[in-house]
Amino acid sequence: MSQVFHPAANALARGTIFGGIFLIAAVAAGARLYHDSPYMTQQDVVRDQPVPFSHDHHVSGLGIDCRFCHATVEKTASAGLPTTETCMGCHALIWNRSPLLAPVRESFRTGEPLAWTRVYDVPDFVYFNHSIHVAKGIGCESCHGRIDQMPLTRKAVTLHMQWCLDCHREPESAVRPRENVFRFGVEKQPSTGSAPQHAFEATKPAGGTTETLTKADHTRHATPSGSDPHELVRQYGIKTHQLSDCVVCHR
Repeated sequence: MSQVFHPAANALARGTIFGGIFLIAAVAAGARLYHDSPYMTQQDVVRDQPVPFSHDHHVSGLGIDCRFCHATVEKTASAGLPTTETCMGCHALIWNRSPLLAPVRESFRTGEPLAWTRVYDVPDFVYFNHSIHVAKGIGCESCHGRIDQMPLTRKAVTLHMQWCLDCHREPESAVRPRENVFRFGVEKQPSTGSAPQHAFEATKPAGGTTETLTKADHTRHATPSGSDPHELVRQYGIKTHQLSDCVVCHR
C-alpha cells in the first residue's frame, strides 16, 4: 500500500500542535495584560470632575486633615464627601470669584449637590467599610497612595480581589499606629528584633544636626512604643485567620 501522507506531514503536525500551545499561551498572557491594564482598572487615570479639586494643594499645601472633608470615614462604611457648605466655609472668602469654582457657588445657591465622579468604585457584590480599616490601623495611604501629592485625583491601585487578599493575608504589611492613619509618607517600621544593622542619617530634633545611627538604634529610640507591625496586628485584634473568608467581603 502506498504512503498516504508525505513524510513532511509529520513535521507539519508537530509544528501545528506546538504552535497551538504557544498561541494559547500568548492569548492567555494577552488577556492577563488586558485585564490588568489601566483601560480595565482605571488605575492612574484622571476622571473628569465638576471641579478640578487638588489634594496636593489642600492636604500638602494647606495641611487640611482628611477628616475635614471626609467626615464619616471613622464612623461609617462610606468616607463621605464634603458638602457644598463645607467648601464654601473657606471659598466664600478665598477664591470666591474664581471661574473654576463657579460650580461650587452655583451648588450653594441652588442647593443642588455637586455630582462628583467616583474614582474608587467597588462592585455591588463587594462590601467595604472604611471605619473598620481605620480602627484597625490601616492608613489612607495604603489604598489611596500618595493622594496628598495628586493635583488631580486618580486611583492608585487596581482594586482587584488579589490586591485585597494580599493585604488580608499579611495585614502587617499595611498596619500602622492609629495616630498615623491620616498621615502620609510615614516610613513603615520593621518588626522588632529583625531590623537590619545598616547605618543611616537621622536628624536630631533639638540641634538640627545629623548623627549616624543603626537601624536597630532608630527603632529602639525613635519608634513609638507598640509600632511593631506584628505587635499592632495582635494589639488591634486583627484576626488574620478569618480575613480570607469569602463572607468578609461578599455578603
